[in-house]
Amino acid sequence: MRLDTASAWLLWLSSFICSYSAAVDVGDGDLLLTPLIRAGRIDEARAACNVTPLKGTIESYSGYLTVDEAHGSNMFFWFFPAASSKADAPVLLWLQGGPGASSLLGVFNLNGPFSVCKFCGDELKLRDNAWTATHSMLYVDNPVGTGFSYTGDDSGYSTDEMDVARNLYVTLVQFFELFPEYQHNDFYVTGESFAGHYVPVVSYAIHQNNPAAKVKINLKGLAIGNGLVDPLNQLFYSEYLYQHGFIDENGKHKIEQIDNVIHAQILDGDYEGAFRTYDEMLNGIFYPYPTLFQNLTGMQHYYNLRLDRKPPSDNDWMQFVEKPSVRAALHVGQRRMIYLNKVVYQHMLGDVMRSVAPWLAAILDAGRYRVLLYSGQLDIKLHHRGTMHMAQSLEWSGAERFRSESSRTIWRVCEKKIRCDNENETTVAGYATASGPLTVLLVRDAGHMVPADQPVWALELINRFTADKTF
Repeated sequence: MRLDTASAWLLWLSSFICSYSAAVDVGDGDLLLTPLIRAGRIDEARAACNVTPLKGTIESYSGYLTVDEAHGSNMFFWFFPAASSKADAPVLLWLQGGPGASSLLGVFNLNGPFSVCKFCGDELKLRDNAWTATHSMLYVDNPVGTGFSYTGDDSGYSTDEMDVARNLYVTLVQFFELFPEYQHNDFYVTGESFAGHYVPVVSYAIHQNNPAAKVKINLKGLAIGNGLVDPLNQLFYSEYLYQHGFIDENGKHKIEQIDNVIHAQILDGDYEGAFRTYDEMLNGIFYPYPTLFQNLTGMQHYYNLRLDRKPPSDNDWMQFVEKPSVRAALHVGQRRMIYLNKVVYQHMLGDVMRSVAPWLAAILDAGRYRVLLYSGQLDIKLHHRGTMHMAQSLEWSGAERFRSESSRTIWRVCEKKIRCDNENETTVAGYATASGPLTVLLVRDAGHMVPADQPVWALELINRFTADKTF
């Protein structure tokens, strides 16, 4: 996908949105909202997608928005209006990575209003530092086929970021038709991990379509956590693993050789080959044997260098959402949730190792959006050094200034219930490098999933960013 395809892309989107006809509800008990939206029956649609509170009196809405009638492709969303000042609070779109990972992970494990308490009879408990306290959060299972989202046939799956951006943009247009009172609120596209691919391209789709769009989206910026944006400039592991003591000189040489092979394959345009090499070295999604990383380090987990295996509690929410009462509340009918859909992943294999840096650069060059790239200090898979190298490699009008003149500041957070009167009462949460609209932030003592590892700091992070405050 290249930026010079933008004109054709915009024409396709305009044609799709303008000519979309009301579909027939043929779902298996799942709530398809698009026919009601297209018929102008907005009040009826909103009443239908209202979620019976799963905990306390938390307001939320969920259902399906059709994005491709020909292939029966429907995107599942779950929307939580802000707990306070929802009329003015920013609206955040949250996207999980994968590709093929459900954004319900974000709801239950990261920044949503509640989590599953395994020791409380699999009941929900309220999250103390939920982003929904200060923001309206829209979680979308993306791409089609992820989580509760689904498609009617194989041709409906996304194969590249153009497909992803198109479906997400159509989803957002329908969302703001369903909830027009939020259309003028500040809007941010956010996500983590492989959402580093999704976030820039859907932001660019909004940017390009807004001038002529009937439904305008008040995009203010984007935030990516430990995101994969530009594999060529991010994926290098030999020095990182060596400096952290995970490998010796011999292991460093082996990893360095594989790093070089991956980079050569990317430069040759062999994106699937680059992915398979990466999968054998570290990723381990399709490779059926222990990866080189596992053999050299003994580590089974690459999301936090302090953990050698995945915490078992990470999966508690998956059993919770399969309860018939929960599925009924979420209006998904008999459909089962697929957390990491390898069919989705397989269709996107040719895209994983492609760069979306040109789209991120275009957003920066637009001059009216802010960009935050934050990284957990302890992440192995998408470490901070790679994120910084990618940011320094971006080609935009402020690139040289960012590389040579950007300031680095210590980010301090006051964790007291009342104000902190001096620096000695604050905690060092991380380090920010900023210039113009771009900020790169290291979050101390956090891994791949910053909101899970440092919830207090993560809430402060997003609050500062959307309030246009410096770190």
